[in-house]
Amino acid sequence: MSETAKWYVVHTYSGYENKVASNLQTIVDNRGLQDVIQDIKIPTEKVTEIKDNVKREVERKIFPGYVLVKMELNDETWHIVRNTRGVTGFVGSGSHPEPLTDKEVSALGVDKREVQVNYSVGDSVRIIDGPLDGFIGRVEEVNSDKNVVRVIVSMFGHETPVELELHQIEVIG
Repeated sequence: MSETAKWYVVHTYSGYENKVASNLQTIVDNRGLQDVIQDIKIPTEKVTEIKDNVKREVERKIFPGYVLVKMELNDETWHIVRNTRGVTGFVGSGSHPEPLTDKEVSALGVDKREVQVNYSVGDSVRIIDGPLDGFIGRVEEVNSDKNVVRVIVSMFGHETPVELELHQIEVIG
């Protein structure tokens, strides 16, 4: 696997996201390009819809008309993606695609990073990242599925719950 691969946003005709993702995956599989085009995702979220008084969970596209592709950008990969049926172009300036930043990728939740959690409810922790860097708190809840932890921090003499990402804290002692 290439370490230089980055996530790019590909614009598609509306409603063609699944077709573009599947066509691109077929091309990658047929040509053995897994090392340069590593992943193809359509960001979705589960939402509850109520129709005719019946609740049901449905998966909805977060960004209709867009597909995310993790790839090593070169002339070959650019042409393969650009010429896939249903693709209208890359997001970026002109013919130069702009990769997503690590922060954007993390916010979209497309690149799941396994975070080793070595703390549990009740542990004293130090916040090591973000605006509350350096604050001490107590773990109230850990939700590894959503990559969040709730920590009770004492601020201005009040106990305040804050929600952080799993990697933003460390155990004290």
